[in-house]
Amino acid sequence: MTMKLKSLTASLGCALACTFAAFAPSAQAAGAALSAQNAWVRWLPNDLPAAGYVTLKNDGDQPVDLVDVSSDDYGMVMLHQTVSNGSTQKMVMVHKATVPAHGTLAIAPGGYHLMLEHAKHKVAPGDTVHLKLQFSDGATLDTPFAVKPPSQQ
Repeated sequence: MTMKLKSLTASLGCALACTFAAFAPSAQAAGAALSAQNAWVRWLPNDLPAAGYVTLKNDGDQPVDLVDVSSDDYGMVMLHQTVSNGSTQKMVMVHKATVPAHGTLAIAPGGYHLMLEHAKHKVAPGDTVHLKLQFSDGATLDTPFAVKPPSQQ
């Protein structure tokens, strides 16, 4: 009887553990795999658009796309990429950027960058603004960006 009770208890424990694991939200696991580092904004005077930069790190096993960026501090945030065409460069809006599995995506001067337009309040060097980064797997990162003058790139 004791042996059967121990076997039944072990089976029940295993069944409960498997059931809870099956219903665990996968967005949390994917969100935990993503992180943002070195986030900053290049501030420009006179309500000119600012540019945001950040390094995104993906410790997960699958690539993930950055698909949307928003901010309570700016009316519009767009993902742009600087593209070279011979001797000229231009900025083009893109709809996503991929953070590779076990890798990083540098959103940095001369490449991908975030265009921040229509500040909702006065923003100045020394401030911190928040951007919400949304990914194709449903994960989001509410990321603080340090505001710096153009001289502190």
